[in-house]
Amino acid sequence: MHIQRVVLNSRPGKNGEPTPEHFRLEETSLVSDLNDGEVIVRTLYLSVDPYMRCRLNEDSGSDYLAPWQLSECLDGGGIGVVETSHCSTCSEGDVVTSFNWPWQTHAIMKGSGLQKVDLQLTDGHLSYFLGAVGMPGLTALLGVREKGHVTKGANQTMVVSGAAGACGSLAGQIGRLDGCVRVVGICGSDEKCKVLVEDLSFSAAINYRKEDVSAQLKKSCPDGIDVYFDNVGGAISDTVLAQMNKGSHVILCGQISQYNKDVPYPPPLSEKTQEILQSQNITRERFLVLDYMNKSEAALFELSQMIKSSQIKVLETVVNGIENMGGRYYVKIFFLTSLPSIFLSFCFYSLQLHFAL
Repeated sequence: MHIQRVVLNSRPGKNGEPTPEHFRLEETSLVSDLNDGEVIVRTLYLSVDPYMRCRLNEDSGSDYLAPWQLSECLDGGGIGVVETSHCSTCSEGDVVTSFNWPWQTHAIMKGSGLQKVDLQLTDGHLSYFLGAVGMPGLTALLGVREKGHVTKGANQTMVVSGAAGACGSLAGQIGRLDGCVRVVGICGSDEKCKVLVEDLSFSAAINYRKEDVSAQLKKSCPDGIDVYFDNVGGAISDTVLAQMNKGSHVILCGQISQYNKDVPYPPPLSEKTQEILQSQNITRERFLVLDYMNKSEAALFELSQMIKSSQIKVLETVVNGIENMGGRYYVKIFFLTSLPSIFLSFCFYSLQLHFAL
């Protein structure tokens, strides 16, 4: 069987920005002989996520993320259908998913590493299993629940940076449903701001590229900030932290403005910001969704019910063709330092990006 796959051609370096030249599309053959426990799957959707920037380095900087190897096929979240099975737990026609799905049109995988999906959870929207009813959705829901300390009736204000991203867009909606009276998103274009307010029911949105973020936060958050879902880090987060109330909480989800820099994770804070955290007794603990996988089944079901009842909206873009997977879309949307604005400059009404094969 002839297939196509995307391999790592070269590394950008810890301080470099990825370019299309760092990826290579190859044509190869897939043997049809299977060992016991193996299946052949046809890829339907692949997900591109910001954490993958770390895997481009020789050392990912994390013990739970293996670096991609040169000239080897890349992998990540994926979903597909079983076409041939020598596995007792997988049948032909099953729709399955994995966090370690190879970036190729067909693949031989171990059935034990695949999870069969319940199509009723998403009413047949398969791509949702890589987004709102997948890892980004889990990160948003469990991040808010475990680290946000949102309480109904407490008159809390939430701010979300990277608010037009897969996690941020869902986190803001969940924060509102859980009891925040005001949810403010920070993003990088007027178009995104419009989507957040008009489509996702954020209270307000701030375009950090055109507006004074500090001044707009004071206007949009007159009672200060109680919960901050931090996706970006850097100067924007310093500005938010400066306006947080005593005893408030930071959900440290991501630091995407720093991913092309050779800094530890989480990146160190300035002395001034550290003093604010201490004087205001602000909690700021790293959130890693993998630490809460014992709650994933119930959380995924709750997310599916929120979507079915239209309590939260899912906006996504699907780009067709594996030839785009490692090229300009992958690089343009996910790895430049100004990721939040670049994301929607390509995906106008898109908060999650998937590739259909």
